[in-house]
Amino acid sequence: MDKYKKSFRKSKRSPRRRYPPIESGDRIDYRNMSLISRFISEQGKILSRRVNKLTLKQQRLITSAIKQARILSLLPFLNNEKQFERAKPIPRTTGPRTRNK
Repeated sequence: MDKYKKSFRKSKRSPRRRYPPIESGDRIDYRNMSLISRFISEQGKILSRRVNKLTLKQQRLITSAIKQARILSLLPFLNNEKQFERAKPIPRTTGPRTRNK
């Protein structure tokens, strides 16, 4: 009976160590591209606060800095590299069709 009770006990978890993604010396600014680029996905979307592990105030500052950098053309609104690769014209192997009458 004792071994069944042991399996249902909650294990003691060690406290999570959260390393802040933004250090105290970092300035959240639209010109700080090395900092801003960490919070943007490959598609160019702003990552959520849960993924970034930022405070609410930091997330708001990051979001406004990203938007300001986009308006000033320092960042693209969308990252469409894959679409441009597909948009290359495919060379035709046969000539245009002609009708014989």
